[in-house]
Amino acid sequence: MSVNRYSPPLVQGSYTAPGTDDAVRATLTIPGSKSLTNRELIIAAIADGPGRLIAPLHSDDSRRMVEALRALGVGIEEQDAGNEFGPDLVVTPARIQGGTTVDCGQAGTVMRFIAPLAGLAAHDVHLTAHETALHRPMGALISALRDLGVDIDDEGTWSLPFTIRGHGRIRGGRIEIDASASSQFVSGLLLAAPRFDVGLHLVHTGPHLPSLPHIDMTIEALSRRGIRIERPATGEWLVEAGVPRAKEVAIEPDLSNAAPFLAAALVTRGSVTITGWPAHSTQPGALLPELLQAAGAHISRHGGALTVRSGGPIRGLDLDLSAASELTPTLVGLALYAETPTTIRGINHIRLHETDRISALVANVNALGGDAEELSDGLRINPRPLHGGTWPAHHDHRMATTGALVGLRTPGVEIDDIGTTAKTLPEFTMLWERMLRGTPA
Repeated sequence: MSVNRYSPPLVQGSYTAPGTDDAVRATLTIPGSKSLTNRELIIAAIADGPGRLIAPLHSDDSRRMVEALRALGVGIEEQDAGNEFGPDLVVTPARIQGGTTVDCGQAGTVMRFIAPLAGLAAHDVHLTAHETALHRPMGALISALRDLGVDIDDEGTWSLPFTIRGHGRIRGGRIEIDASASSQFVSGLLLAAPRFDVGLHLVHTGPHLPSLPHIDMTIEALSRRGIRIERPATGEWLVEAGVPRAKEVAIEPDLSNAAPFLAAALVTRGSVTITGWPAHSTQPGALLPELLQAAGAHISRHGGALTVRSGGPIRGLDLDLSAASELTPTLVGLALYAETPTTIRGINHIRLHETDRISALVANVNALGGDAEELSDGLRINPRPLHGGTWPAHHDHRMATTGALVGLRTPGVEIDDIGTTAKTLPEFTMLWERMLRGTPA
């Protein structure tokens, strides 16, 4: 069994966000999607033969998923394909064994996707996480798995760490879940459902279901491998039992990780092109062209690349961002330099991410002299001049990248821990500085 040999460039600790008085003009390639990489790893692990992930993401979150699957007995080998951002991954399925501990780190996809898979293990699987992630919601998923007959010992906490007492199978059938806190609960169950004895009939019962594009991403990934999924009603899914087909799958660039780079075009009144932008994508970041256009950008596509050009002053927005809440930090950074206020609603669930993103964004903005206020399910930005100061990352990769965006036009912004970007984009500082130099991909 191979080990991870690829070591992405990584800057740790405090980072003074580089500023510029010039309009940035750059063409960049962004590494693969974390959401797609971790979904395709799970599906490949339960497929009918070896498969290959082409240009997957190599980051903390994807490394945790690879390590988790290897610990469960799945074979994952690296094969160099000349990609700047790391090797392809060849996945050889195996019966899920267990008898191990899985450390999920800070990765929500690992804790929510591995837990259902671990119910298929022949032996116990102990799941834990980094201390900064132990607060992340797991109760609804634990309850759903118990309804499916999975034996879970959580010592009454309804949270990590807990132990799944594997018996080698899950019968499946109809269950209900309130996935209001995270769409990953739904995706985790759907990903493992083909290997349940009778499949799965899953019904969401909560008042709100965030990040629907991520659920669509899960369904599309399974469907491409021959798994039949029906949606008889909103918030209801029927997954037939079966074995996913082994495939070679090319991983799209991470469109949400492209967000701060594209926003930089507007903040500096320049132009940024991202290569390999898919014509169709279920990633929430696929909404970026529409959102940035509403903020005043000119959008163009040519030869598989997306270009965002400044169209003049930035316009404030009034958004329900429930479908793409992970874009909130970047859009807040953009809103600080708009001519009119910005209101973002429908994002209350991001209080339960790596940090309470709403409170953290408001506190960081106000500490730099800005005017931000929390709303019941979002926040509001009233643009005003900013000054330099510390921008705490709060162990959150998207908080860190937003600090870099703010620092483009506000001198003296100091991100306290730029290393948090390794969670989904270890190459962030390299790419950010490449953008500022105007170096083509």
